[in-house]
Amino acid sequence: MKDFKVLKKSYYDSVTLMSITIAIKKALNLKDLVMFMGTDMNKDMMDSVGLYDPIFDDATPNDLLLGVEMEEENNDWAEQVLEQLNNKNKKQESTHAVYKTIAQAKEAKDSNIAIISVPGIYAANEAYKALENDMHVMLFSDNVSVEDEIALKDLGLKKDLLVMGPDCGTAIINGKGLCFANQVSKGHIGLVAASGTGLQEVTVIIDRFGGGISQAIGVGGRDLSEAVGGKMMLKSIDALNQDDETELIVLISKPPHKTVLDKIFNKLNTVKKPVVVCLLDTTMDHKIDNVYFVSTLTDAGKKALELVGKKTPSLTELDEVLKARIKKEQQLKKPTQTKVKGLFCGGTLAAEALSILRDGVDDLTSNVAKNPKEKMKDPMKSQGNNIVDLGDDMFTQGKPHPMIEPAIRLDRILLEAKNPETSVILLDFELGLGSHADPVGVTIDTIVKAQQLAEKDGRHISFVGYVCGTDKDFQGLESSEKQLRDQGVIVAKTNAHAACIASSIIGGAK
Repeated sequence: MKDFKVLKKSYYDSVTLMSITIAIKKALNLKDLVMFMGTDMNKDMMDSVGLYDPIFDDATPNDLLLGVEMEEENNDWAEQVLEQLNNKNKKQESTHAVYKTIAQAKEAKDSNIAIISVPGIYAANEAYKALENDMHVMLFSDNVSVEDEIALKDLGLKKDLLVMGPDCGTAIINGKGLCFANQVSKGHIGLVAASGTGLQEVTVIIDRFGGGISQAIGVGGRDLSEAVGGKMMLKSIDALNQDDETELIVLISKPPHKTVLDKIFNKLNTVKKPVVVCLLDTTMDHKIDNVYFVSTLTDAGKKALELVGKKTPSLTELDEVLKARIKKEQQLKKPTQTKVKGLFCGGTLAAEALSILRDGVDDLTSNVAKNPKEKMKDPMKSQGNNIVDLGDDMFTQGKPHPMIEPAIRLDRILLEAKNPETSVILLDFELGLGSHADPVGVTIDTIVKAQQLAEKDGRHISFVGYVCGTDKDFQGLESSEKQLRDQGVIVAKTNAHAACIASSIIGGAK
């Protein structure tokens, strides 16, 4: 049965709602649960997942909407949900001061940066308030109009302030990770990225091999569009060029618009420090003194380390032990097993895997592909060689992002395991601030079930996993990798390494 509830004037931020939805659903043994503030966009999302009721029609953005599907009748479910939700808030409030407005926080703490995570229709207004209070802005919220983004960034430029976002998920400012970020050592490498997991991947690689981060600035995925014009990418390059703590700059992005690419190249001609540039799937034939162009996130981290005098081992080549393991995996396959299925939580990691795999895998498609020929017809359905970004909006409507709650991926793993063409399932796991407390742990049982499903059909599925994290992340890099190895998963050194392993297994199956 389904039931619905409107809690008037009960505001909760979207991150809190997303992060606790699955936990409450499990705790109360509910078949499904959605919790959203009553914006028009959220109402549409609740309708799209079949949990909408006419009582929501007159709800305002300050009202909490609850929709539930239960196996058995429970008249107290709404009170139980609210109790769990409030318990989480009480725990947070017991250890952190709470301010009702940006102005209050500014007055109390003399803060110089505001992280904004409210519904998109309010986000721009709050960002304006922060800028007027002379605060840098990290705009985690999405669904902010392009017009507002341009206006906010123009105001930021006028006031010499950063506007990171909208839809900016990762930054490290003066050693402090913001939103989704890994715990990394401080150092002298500064990064600017229009990509959240891309920024995480490069900072993790730098940390693992003795390097450190001065600043890691996210600018939002739309910054390098023609409309926005790279306003914050260009400003951030200038900021790092002037920063005494930064000796080397790394730029990371998916393909920018050509007009913005030209602006970036012009800017790089003015930079006095070495710069490593990784613009995935972008052809770059320019030659600029002290600028090094690389094609993968792994190469970006490796080159940055090299330029600051740190040696790294090969991060993509297959050693003899791994080659022997791959050969053994190939020998266990049925003739029908010729396809790789990449199920990613990180969008940029999916894009990097696509870039690497396309050279060795035929008929590869993905929902992150820019080339129309590589675009998946229906990301909900598996067919052929696929790389799927499960953080795409079509998967997260009414549900938390898989980095917050990786359970969203579990049903898809089992679906791929039942497919007789599946040879390799390629998975990423993100550790760090903001991410799930144990992304590997919640996936292990499903990997076991998938292996058993295949074995009953006389098939063997190769699992290849990569954990994006450091030994300082609270989830534990070593323990996370051990959980995977103990279950027979091939654990890669980097995301690019994982793609190379998957390609090698498939290549042998052709």
